[in-house]
Amino acid sequence: MRHNKKFNHLGRTASHRNAMLANMACSLIKHKRITTTVAKAKALKKFVEPLITKSKDDTTNSRRVVFSNLQDKYAVTELFKEISVKIADRPGGYTRIIKTGNRLGDNAEMCFIELVDYNENMAKDKVAKKATRTRRSKKSAAAAEAAPAEAPVAEAAPAEEAKAE
Repeated sequence: MRHNKKFNHLGRTASHRNAMLANMACSLIKHKRITTTVAKAKALKKFVEPLITKSKDDTTNSRRVVFSNLQDKYAVTELFKEISVKIADRPGGYTRIIKTGNRLGDNAEMCFIELVDYNENMAKDKVAKKATRTRRSKKSAAAAEAAPAEAPVAEAAPAEEAKAE
């Protein structure tokens, strides 16, 4: 029975799976976005998010813990110097999985996994669109503004003429 054994084995031995996830995590940290299958991306998300959380606290022990998982000092340096600064105020959810369709050869479900704060297209603040107005409301608003504006000018003109005489 496999009670409480929830993670995906990905058809690999434990050592192969750990090495693959470590390599994928290093690639994700270095390139900020990688393309892979959905199953591997979900496994990678569970692997890399605790490491990113650990990088928020830049201590010797946290660096050693992250290095023991990644085994790549350039990725660890990148994680602690750049990524941890950018995600400092985010409480979790550092990665995003976006499905891209099926692979041509074996029809495997493909996606790309990326670090959330590094996607410029989704990071932009959405510009609020102007409310669309109908002609009727535009016309009545223009008429309402024009009527009061003309009345004081019309009253001021006869008063000036009377003073001039």
